[in-house]
This record gives sequence, structure tokens and C-alpha cells, in this order.
Amino acid sequence: MSDFSIDTSSAVSKAPARRDIGIKRRYAAERRFKAYGITAIAIGLLFLCTLLWTVISQGYTAFWQTEIRLPIDFSQSIIDPGNTGGQDAGALMRANYPRLAQDAIYQRLGVDASNRQEAQRAAALVSQGVRLQLRDMVLSDPSIIGTTQDVWIIASSTVDSALKGQFDLSVEESRRPLNDLQLGWMSQLEEAGDLQQRFNTGLFVNGASSRAETAGVGVAIIGSFFLMVIVLVLALPIGVAAAIYLEEFAPKNKLTDLIEVNINNLAAVPSIVFGLLGLAVFINWFGLPRSASLVGGLVLTLMTLPTIIIATRAALKAVPPSIRAAALGLGASRNQMVFQHVLPLAAPGIMTGTIIGLAQALGETAPLLLIGMVAFVADYPSNLMSPATALPVQIYMWANEADRAFVERTSGAIIILLAFLALMNIAAVLLRRRFERRW
Repeated sequence: MSDFSIDTSSAVSKAPARRDIGIKRRYAAERRFKAYGITAIAIGLLFLCTLLWTVISQGYTAFWQTEIRLPIDFSQSIIDPGNTGGQDAGALMRANYPRLAQDAIYQRLGVDASNRQEAQRAAALVSQGVRLQLRDMVLSDPSIIGTTQDVWIIASSTVDSALKGQFDLSVEESRRPLNDLQLGWMSQLEEAGDLQQRFNTGLFVNGASSRAETAGVGVAIIGSFFLMVIVLVLALPIGVAAAIYLEEFAPKNKLTDLIEVNINNLAAVPSIVFGLLGLAVFINWFGLPRSASLVGGLVLTLMTLPTIIIATRAALKAVPPSIRAAALGLGASRNQMVFQHVLPLAAPGIMTGTIIGLAQALGETAPLLLIGMVAFVADYPSNLMSPATALPVQIYMWANEADRAFVERTSGAIIILLAFLALMNIAAVLLRRRFERRW
């Protein structure tokens, strides 16, 4: 017989090498995956920073408004020709307030009112919104009639844009909205301290306006507040009650499975579909008025309900089963177990889901456009049935304006909306961390 010798030394020596190669490959794959994740996060942060920089750089100037200080002569012959001592409210409302501002700017700049072209150019420095500004001053204090007051009046949007450097003043005169004479007047006023950029309170208190310098989001903020109140009052109790029933009381059968699937699907339905539903049901069927806060709130409630139901069910599921077993073991009824033990422990998650749902509703535009909340609303809504608009809709309307000055107003309104959304999301995080219990 022949002897066979098996050489196992080479196989034994190759095993550690293959093992080392496999470990290196796994480590390399982990490093690549980590690099992919960091790259994805970096790209997302880059786009986010670019978005924020674009909005803030274009919109921060909206919080400042150019104003001109003029000695306004509240002439009695113009404001109160009947010499009623300010008692005739109709006369005060109908007075020719722009003429007061025009006379003041003529006097301040030394313009001859008989020179029609020069007078028109001087009057163009002042906003037509001065009518409301001076009228409100007289209505609030009729005693100023017959006196001369130094008043900071709103400059026109062209002057405001020029002072903020929003168009090139070095081009030839025919290609500029302001000619050399007007620029000279602006320099004269600025050197005297009578032309300044002041904090734009009108952006927060005024309503819609065709003039950018007098446009504000005050009415839209009140409209959004009404919408959020309606959503909170309706969506929170209905959503929490539905979630409690489905999670704690409903039998597990095909019907409840179908309901759960539909709730999850509704959370992914485009918001414009809810707008179509609101248009068909609340306006065409029930006959509610278009652009009313009540209709908008009902539409946003339908859209927010799936989010609150899903968040509430997740919060209820997070409560350990031992809590339920202990409560039932001590003799508590099923209702007592749910409402006295499980629900309080799930409250932080429910609050978080509710705030996130409200934040989502606050930023919605498409469903509100379909129910007519895109109307031009200059007055504050007095009740839930009054015409109203919302902050996202106001942004949409300003974005379609041709005036260059509305660009900064649009970005400024976006900054305000983002601030509200950030506050709501921060509140959700803080509430969850404050009240959350870890098991």
C-alpha cells in the first residue's frame, strides 16, 4: 500500500487571512454606510440653509418701512368744513387727507404747486395709504384739527425700495422708477433726518392692500388663529375619542381593520382632496359662506383628524400592558383603567401629536384656496362666519403680485409663518420631554 500524506499547514495558514479580509470588508462597508449617511445629512442641511438664507435675505427688510417726517397742517377747512368740533364723523371719514400730506411735502421740499409735473413727482414720494393713517389719527383725537403736527408718514413703495437698494440707481434716468430730481429730494430729506427706516408695525397689524407699503398680515394672523381654534376644539376630542375606542374597546374584526386601513390612508391623501370635499359638502350642500373661518376650520379638522388619531393610538400603545393588568387586578373597571391610568400616561404623546397636527394645518394652502379663502380681505373678521384669509394664503396672494416691493413682503410673511411653525414644534418637543415617562 502507498502512503498518503495530507498537508494541512497551508489550509490552516490561509484561514486567518480569509477571516481578516472578511473583517476588513465589513469595516469598509460600515465606513461607507456612515459616509453615505453623513453625506445625506450634509446635503439636507445645505438645502435647508440655502432656503433659509434665501428667505431671510429677501424678507428681513420687510420688517422696516421707510417713513418721511412732515409737518402736517390738520386744516379745519379740509377736515371739518362745517366747524362741528369733530362731531361729524361722516365729514371726518370723507376728508381729503392726501391733500394734507401733499401740501406738507410741497412746503417741506419748496415745490411750487402750480408746476404740475414737479408737484406730481413730489407727491409720488408719499404713499396713498396716508389717507388711512391721517384719518385714524383724527378719529382717535379730533382735538388735533386746526393744529400742525410732525407726523412720520409712510413713503411710497418706490422710495422704500430705492432706500433699501432693491433696484439699481446708477442706470440712466429713463430706466429708473425715480428720476434725478426725486433722488435729490430723498438725499435732502435723509441728510436732515426726515427720511428714515423705522420698524414696520403695519406688517403685523394691517390687512390686505394693493399697495405694498401698507400691506400687512394682521388680518391673516387673526384668520389663522380662528382656524386653529376650530381645529383644536373639534379635532382633538374627536380624534382622541376615536383612537381610544379603536385601541382599547373596539373588537378586532374585519370592520375595525378596514377602519384602521382607511385612517392610515387618509393621512396620506393630498390636502387638495380635503378642499374639494369641503367645497362639495360644507359650501354646496350645507350652504355655508365661502371664505368663512368656520368652513376653513372644518376642512382643516378633517385633514388633521388622521394625524391625531394615529399619534394618539401610538401613545396608547406605548403604555406598558402591566399598567392595564395592575389596574384591572385591583378591581378597576375598563373605563377606569383607560381614563384614570392609561390616558394620563399617554397624554404627552397625545399633546405632541396634536401640536404637530396643528402645525401641519397652519401651513396648508391648497384646501383653503378651493373654499374661497383667497378673497381680498382688508378688515379683521368679527366672527367665524365673516370673510377671512390665512397666513399661507396671504403669502400665495402676495407672490402673484407684480410690484417688486411685494417680494420682500412675501419673504417677510414666510419668516413669520416659519417662526410660528418653529414655536409650535419646539413646544411639542419640550412638552414631550417634560412629561414623557420611559419604561
